[in-house]
Amino acid sequence: MSEQARVLIVDDHPVVRRGLRTMLEGESWVAEVLEAASCAEAIAAVAHEQVTVVAMDIALPDGDGVQAVGQILRHRPETAVVMLTMADEDELVARALRVGARGYLLKDTDPDLVVDALRTVAGGGVVLGPGITAAALGRAQPATVSLPPPFDRLTPRERDILAHLAAGEDNAQIARRFGLSTKTIRNQVSAILGKLGVADRVQAALLARDVGIGPS
Repeated sequence: MSEQARVLIVDDHPVVRRGLRTMLEGESWVAEVLEAASCAEAIAAVAHEQVTVVAMDIALPDGDGVQAVGQILRHRPETAVVMLTMADEDELVARALRVGARGYLLKDTDPDLVVDALRTVAGGGVVLGPGITAAALGRAQPATVSLPPPFDRLTPRERDILAHLAAGEDNAQIARRFGLSTKTIRNQVSAILGKLGVADRVQAALLARDVGIGPS
């Protein structure tokens, strides 16, 4: 990320906004932190300010945060949005990804990881928390994710690893499944990301599910 980001925190609980603001204001990549307590305030803030990334709750006093994201991105498609919510239902995750959110985290996520996720998304990446299931990814098929270079660049073993990655398994789980070391799997996942032209395993999982690569 070459320029500092302007971050908008959207939550109706002042304590949540204040806590996240305190952490973000100490980050070198953050130029300014803005706050909103409702959908209407969030939409207005993005319309009038050059917001780089939004941390958006779903349950807001005047409506549904996912619908607000859709409105925001129709007018400001360059804005990156991370859903930060207590709701972990698969359909909500899928709906958020379909409208263009580039991240989905639960509020009980470690605050340092939330800040890292916002930085990643501001830089063009995609981040989904560990509680997000493969079923949610399978329902999403977000329009904002483009097809990668041909999947036939992958070896059969890489396609197998990608299928389990898309199912939400971590490197240690995949390593046990194939009888390999975690380091070997980590190296093969890096090779897969490079061949697919994506920045992280979440993007790879989304693309894999979109073209039908997943657990049998």
